[in-house]
Amino acid sequence: MMKKIKRYFTNNKLSPKNNRKKVGIILFTTSIGLFFLFVSRLSYIVLVGDVAGTALEDKVASLYEGKKVVKAKRGTIYDRNGVVIAEDATSYSAFAILSTSYMSGNKKLYAQEKDFEKIATILVDVLGEKVKKATIIDVLTEGVKNDKWQVDIPNGKGITLQQRQAIEAAMEKQDLVGIDFNEHPSRIYPNGIFASHFIGFADIQVEDGQEELQGGFGLEAAYDDILKGTDGEIVFQKDNFQNPLPGTVAESIPAQDGQDITTTLDSRLQSYLEMLMDEAWEEAEPEYLTAVLVKSDTNEIISLAQRPTFNPETKDGINEKDFLWQNLFVEETYEPGSTIKILTVAGAMDQGIFDPNEQFTPGKMELIDAEIRDWDINIGAKPVLTMRQALSWSSNVGMVKLEQRMPERWQQYLQEFGFGQTTQSNLFGEARGLLPEDNIVSQAMSSFGQGIAVTQFQMLQAFSAVANDGEMLRPSYIKKISGTQGEMVTQPEVVGNPITAQSARQVREYMRDVVESEEFGTAYNRYQVDGYTIAAKTGTAQVAEGGQYLEGDNTNLYSVVTMLPAEDPEYTLYITMKKPKEYSADTIPSIANPLLQRAMDLLEVDRVGMDDTASEQVTVADYRNLETSLATQDLSNNGLTPIVIGDGEKVVEQSSASNTVLLPGEKVLLLTDAKTKGMPDTTGWSKADLLKLANLLSMEVSFSGEGYSAKQSIEPGQVIEGDTLTFTLKKEN
Repeated sequence: MMKKIKRYFTNNKLSPKNNRKKVGIILFTTSIGLFFLFVSRLSYIVLVGDVAGTALEDKVASLYEGKKVVKAKRGTIYDRNGVVIAEDATSYSAFAILSTSYMSGNKKLYAQEKDFEKIATILVDVLGEKVKKATIIDVLTEGVKNDKWQVDIPNGKGITLQQRQAIEAAMEKQDLVGIDFNEHPSRIYPNGIFASHFIGFADIQVEDGQEELQGGFGLEAAYDDILKGTDGEIVFQKDNFQNPLPGTVAESIPAQDGQDITTTLDSRLQSYLEMLMDEAWEEAEPEYLTAVLVKSDTNEIISLAQRPTFNPETKDGINEKDFLWQNLFVEETYEPGSTIKILTVAGAMDQGIFDPNEQFTPGKMELIDAEIRDWDINIGAKPVLTMRQALSWSSNVGMVKLEQRMPERWQQYLQEFGFGQTTQSNLFGEARGLLPEDNIVSQAMSSFGQGIAVTQFQMLQAFSAVANDGEMLRPSYIKKISGTQGEMVTQPEVVGNPITAQSARQVREYMRDVVESEEFGTAYNRYQVDGYTIAAKTGTAQVAEGGQYLEGDNTNLYSVVTMLPAEDPEYTLYITMKKPKEYSADTIPSIANPLLQRAMDLLEVDRVGMDDTASEQVTVADYRNLETSLATQDLSNNGLTPIVIGDGEKVVEQSSASNTVLLPGEKVLLLTDAKTKGMPDTTGWSKADLLKLANLLSMEVSFSGEGYSAKQSIEPGQVIEGDTLTFTLKKEN
């Protein structure tokens, strides 16, 4: 093969002249081809304006045209009276500039090592315990060693505008530089712990390099699409150095702000409920504690709270070991116990099989292979009860006797009351619950609240039929949604009429025996509101875990439902407490009685009329960082009673958050910046005001007795020291 190739080139060998000629022809032809190829490609680009799928027009525009996202404002959440619950704000994160090249002429603008301690001191003074002086100094020092341009201040996030201004003022006063701030979207919750699991929170999320607020929990998450709005965009011309040209900014797509949500909550009662829950939580130490107050004729939720809880702004409480992420009102299922007996009696009345004077022997009864027992079988059971007394004395045997007369119809009633299906609350994670198993024993036990799993929203829905004369309403928590697109006002939604008005009224009358009958009332004299009758039913349900009921003290779920006035209820209150470490029969009443009393008092004020009501209510301003004398003067001018703690020049904290609505004459405690603080005279103060004082001072509090303050552990005028306050209460004569 090689010989043949060699022979070919030898035979076809050309002279040098011919070789040069041939190479010239090849080069010329190649050049002409490349030229025509270049002209064709250039013509295509000029005519079509596209290179490898990229439009040249877009590339040119990118050189001289800039775009910026216009952030939409997240909608505000209000209470029923227009008090802000959650709203947008701007927060800041602090960083220190360390590069020695950061100069303005001869002026140094970076943080110098000799000033690190002073800078750290200022940050700690303003930001408090969230930042540590030693940690800040260490981070700054390491940043210098590693030749970093800048470093973030540890835990220097979530800084408010007031805190930023305070830091800047302190730096300027001491002629210090080097601390700057990044701006971030933020969500503030001015009331702190305020129906926190229900309202939830919104946090910053980063998508495509942009920070935006997204609902992460509760109402904020369930209605995120409504609240968040739609971002806009602005377009501007840039110069060769990519800087915006003055006068060339034009908005191309306007931002569409999120819609506002007005809830049915009443901040006057919600804040009060939170304080009452705190005290009960500390005393009883249960696994959880819940309370929800609704307007009986609409089933609107006026206030609701659960413990354990958290602060949606600071996230305090979320990392506690006993914290529950669940919204217990819709996500937790449980056996309700004896509060369901009012539905059993109402159904029996509707079926014409309930004789209030019929007598039976309580204690226990055999049912197939099970024994139905009353709660008092070992502590002096009543020898004979009437069916009316079976409700007030909470007899399981009595309820089963009623259920046996309407076995199929009772299972139908459970479905008509809404059990086994969600209430369609639109809140995340709402459970359906469970209806009784298809056997005689389980179905019979459901008549006294065992063998069935429910949610609290289901119970509220069922209770509404009793409180509202047979008309059952879906629990609601939104009054209106409003924004640039208009306003949508919600209306009470009737979801059924499982019982007649006559049966509902009769059941409420018999429920009065629970608190009024000295011999047969399981909660005799425990639930009281001055001037009003109360219909109530208590419950003590065994808690099932691991497929069996727990045994022993304080392993139950305790509950109560109250309706007042019993004749024509304005409010229905439902409270549950699971597995308290320290059980007392007074714990749940310590929440119910003052809350219901406050609700009825406010109702009287609201009934005066819209014009008079506005004048009767006072919205608290934000007095923090204001001179003490100006704050007290403003409170007095608005009809509130200022209580100043300490002789400092400025107010650092207040007992009622800004935008809280109070009644004239109510106390607002102002904590000043004084180093030592004297104890006020608390004689005659209510327990609610004493709780405000303890919370403001971050101290534990304990009470003895009932009523109003008659004695205090720290005498008036003495320096407030220690971490505990003790008050002796006495009822007024």
